[in-house]
Amino acid sequence: MPIFRKDMTIRPNLPEITECAPKDRPADGVDPLTEILLGLRLDGVEYARYVLHEPWAVAFPARREATFHFIAQGSCWIQVGQQDWLQLNAGDAVLLPRGSAHALASAPALPTVAIGKLARKAVADNLFLVDDSAHAQSDTGMATPPTHVVFSGTLRFNLDPLHPLLMMMPEAMRACDLAQRDPAVLALLDAMEREVALNRIGACGILARLADVLAASIIRGWVECACSDASGWIAAVRCPLVGRVLAAVHQHPERDWSVNELAALMGASRSSFIEKFSATVGETPAKYVARVKMFQARHWIARDGLRVAVVANRLGYDSEASFSRAFKRIIGHPPSAARLS
Repeated sequence: MPIFRKDMTIRPNLPEITECAPKDRPADGVDPLTEILLGLRLDGVEYARYVLHEPWAVAFPARREATFHFIAQGSCWIQVGQQDWLQLNAGDAVLLPRGSAHALASAPALPTVAIGKLARKAVADNLFLVDDSAHAQSDTGMATPPTHVVFSGTLRFNLDPLHPLLMMMPEAMRACDLAQRDPAVLALLDAMEREVALNRIGACGILARLADVLAASIIRGWVECACSDASGWIAAVRCPLVGRVLAAVHQHPERDWSVNELAALMGASRSSFIEKFSATVGETPAKYVARVKMFQARHWIARDGLRVAVVANRLGYDSEASFSRAFKRIIGHPPSAARLS
């Protein structure tokens, strides 16, 4: 069982899902996909416990952070964007890795209320309680017990939202779809249910840590299972030759990679490397390296608050001006705008 902590690293244990485990793992140990996942971290931003009385429907706006919901009590429905409504039962969990706009409701097609309009009370740092009991009374004027309890959280990745791994994930990832294949997911769901049912002191804090670990487990399970029938970036990173190159680029985006160095990593000539890489990844090595560098640059500027000059120097650019031109060409706006995004 992983250690529960706010800043956590996903450390895949590939044999857990034997029917979905990658088939072509290198004989010398860890495969390239695992190397990339080892650096994928989730930080909990804030969490909320919703105590609701049907009928209810709330709308969550799109946001940069991932969104997580655990259905602790009652059966409800979720709609992501304009997709069909999907039922979630008590004990289910869903992760929206790109923070897509969505709605939760006690029944489909109810008129929604923006989540920001619901009153909430802080119960601890970054932990909030939302209780609509004041609006739910019986005919006798007495408060009625809640029909639904939902524990939600927002989680921040240490990756740029346009990172290929995040872009390939579906809009919504359900834990119940993975629970039958991964005992760890089922154990985490059971632990969350017990914390909600017992309502002990510090339950919200324990739920927050469990949510972080469960979100990581959902992503791990999806990646492992997607590998057996994958295309695009995941297929590329699973290729023993190209994957080795991608892992190196993502682990060291600050390095001034040359085509010859990357070809040597793959053990191929310059021309055959470019041909193989371009056919598998869908773009030339130079373009891919440049994109990864700019995603890392945006992360350093927007999340870590580094000055543009520092980032330019860290990425090996001769001047801040040349870095700014490359950043704008790839990202679409100057580096100074990244701090505001």
